[in-house]
Amino acid sequence: MAAAAALLSNGGAKIPATGRYAAVYSEVQNSRLDHPLPLPSVLKNPFTVVEGPPSSAAGNPDEIAKLFPFLFGQPSATLVPGDSSSVQELKIGVVLSGGQAPGGHNVISGIYDYLQSHCKGSTLYGFRGGPAGIMKCKYVVLTSDYVYPYRNQGGFDMICSGRDKIETPEQFMQAEETAIKLDLDGLVVIGGDDSNTNACLLAENFRSKSLKTKVIGCPKTIDGDLKCKEVPTSFGFDTACKIYAEMIGNVMIDARSTGKYYHFVRLMGRAASHITLECALQTHPNITLIGEEVAAKKQTLKNVTDYIADVICKRAELGYNYGVILIPEGLIDFIPEVQHLIAELNEILAHDIIDEAGAWKKKLTSKSVHLFDLLPLAIQDQLLLERDPHGNVQVAKIETEKMLIQMVETELEMRKKGASYKCQFKGQSHFFGYEGRCGLPSNFDSTYCYALGYAAAVLIQSGKTGLISSVGNLAAPVSEWTVGGTPLTLLMDVERRHGKFKPVIKKAMVELEGAPFKKFASLREEWALKNRYLNPGPIQFVGPASDAVNHTLLLELEAQV
Repeated sequence: MAAAAALLSNGGAKIPATGRYAAVYSEVQNSRLDHPLPLPSVLKNPFTVVEGPPSSAAGNPDEIAKLFPFLFGQPSATLVPGDSSSVQELKIGVVLSGGQAPGGHNVISGIYDYLQSHCKGSTLYGFRGGPAGIMKCKYVVLTSDYVYPYRNQGGFDMICSGRDKIETPEQFMQAEETAIKLDLDGLVVIGGDDSNTNACLLAENFRSKSLKTKVIGCPKTIDGDLKCKEVPTSFGFDTACKIYAEMIGNVMIDARSTGKYYHFVRLMGRAASHITLECALQTHPNITLIGEEVAAKKQTLKNVTDYIADVICKRAELGYNYGVILIPEGLIDFIPEVQHLIAELNEILAHDIIDEAGAWKKKLTSKSVHLFDLLPLAIQDQLLLERDPHGNVQVAKIETEKMLIQMVETELEMRKKGASYKCQFKGQSHFFGYEGRCGLPSNFDSTYCYALGYAAAVLIQSGKTGLISSVGNLAAPVSEWTVGGTPLTLLMDVERRHGKFKPVIKKAMVELEGAPFKKFASLREEWALKNRYLNPGPIQFVGPASDAVNHTLLLELEAQV
């Protein structure tokens, strides 16, 4: 069936007839299906792959070397103009791992198109439902008709994702059996830091068993915490921030229109505050809390509450009884005293059942009991919720924005008694999270992901394994982007867990000496007292703003020059 025939007419809309189910497409979605994607020049002409010097690790190289004896120290790979390698048929598997991020379908499209253009007769297998699909050998053969309806579309519904890990000897054996059964030349793991750590372990395992299957990672996470000099950004961050910025801009106009609400907006980003910082740069809110700064300054919950209340009082003196406040999802994890409380609760929850009698509470230190009692009842309950599989508190379920509203309200009531605040405080809470994970990818993410997919296929064809697909020079025109692969071990450090060293890709946190934070810090006092709101509107696919790149990436790249 021809690609065009894969779409059935339905009252002016089109329905993809392939895949697991049919979905009605809007006119904008239809227009994106055939949106042309430029490629870096090096991918459009004959090229060769050159290697760099031996690599090390992000931390504890001796331990990383012990954990990855077959991969550690291998060089990076870079594509340069030259003679392309001979055409060969390849069998490659691809898997989506972890949470969704806009652009994942274009990574798969890039792999597929490279194989069609350079490796005639090749087969691309899509493992269904994430890593579990590899272990259970659940897959679909990806064809032109199957891939077409997902080009430039959001979501991971082409093959769906999952959060399973391949980590036990039995699970590694299952992955080996799948690789052998399908005669895989390569496997591309599209995921975040945990997923790419898993990809590296899989690459090490396959190489130690002399399997021919190569494993290549692709950097995915809207949180923006998977990046380094060699991997400038993770895909999905650009799109998600633009989606959130539109909603924040709308809330700002609402605040200014009513003149009586403070909107507390919690944004995704458990481990790092990149999304919150980027959205602040795009919209200019009155207050933005950056978790890394709170931790560095060892601020207490009272310090944070007082800061917000101080700004509200100053704005009231200027006649403004409204505003917008941005809060990172993981803020509560950055406050040292709350960290201590959570650590104590984790220990108690690991051994005791929380009963209504409250016997468990006696095991807290007096300082933690005092803090726990200060928290609103709803937050107390959320802190006692079941932990995630890693034993961590489920930060996404803690409504930090509502907690701060209640604590600020209490503080302002006290200030009213002292006549330092005379207005009526009204807080509105918002959590912008899942709304940003599956939007139509921006032009940047669409193009970036397509190049990442092309690069992943090139690396497998070149016999590379244990690398993460890397596309750089992203501030330049697409034709000048660089393409290659970075050793996953170069991104790694170790953590001590259960008496053993465990490899982890080091999360990239907001750097307080970095260009994005410095730019924000230089402007936040003005934003606090003056209404400098910017409403960027919805993502643009055509026109002067359509190819705009996020502030974080541009500022970081300029700082590296």
